[in-house]
Amino acid sequence: MTRIAYLPITIIAVALAVSGGNAMSAQDKNTVQVPNGLGFSDFKGYEDWQTIAVSQTTAENHELIEVILGNPAMIETYKDGFPGNGKPVPDGAKMAKIHWNAKKSAEAPSHATVPDTLHDIDFMAKDSKRFSATGGWGYAQFNYDTATDAFTPLGTGAACGYACHNIVKAKDYVFTAYPKR
Repeated sequence: MTRIAYLPITIIAVALAVSGGNAMSAQDKNTVQVPNGLGFSDFKGYEDWQTIAVSQTTAENHELIEVILGNPAMIETYKDGFPGNGKPVPDGAKMAKIHWNAKKSAEAPSHATVPDTLHDIDFMAKDSKRFSATGGWGYAQFNYDTATDAFTPLGTGAACGYACHNIVKAKDYVFTAYPKR
């Protein structure tokens, strides 16, 4: 009878040990960074930043939904009239772009497209001294793997987005507009 009484306790202890082990082995995304460049730790709190805009794109033969977020310095820059005011984005401004795979909503009556699984997260940071060779901006992209719940850096460093963003040099390398609210 004593053995039977200890069996539930043993099962619970084993379950807690296994789940605790899984939690401890989960990736700390704040340790991930692109080679010689930016990392998640440079963008702590991005999840709470204000929305600049949303968009939809196609990549790798599937549709993505994205939200572009700005830290308070970037939002203030937009509110001050960027890019129409002709002033550059100040050092310290940061942006994050979160991409999700798109899917059709099973509940919405209007055939709405909604986010599904996370695809990747991109970051931009303005620091004229640190990133002088790339128009003052540093870039980072982190692809997300749903199977492992982990991020991996894409690209060769903080300059990885410069070639793409160079086509909007006149707008201080920023594609995203701040639409009327």
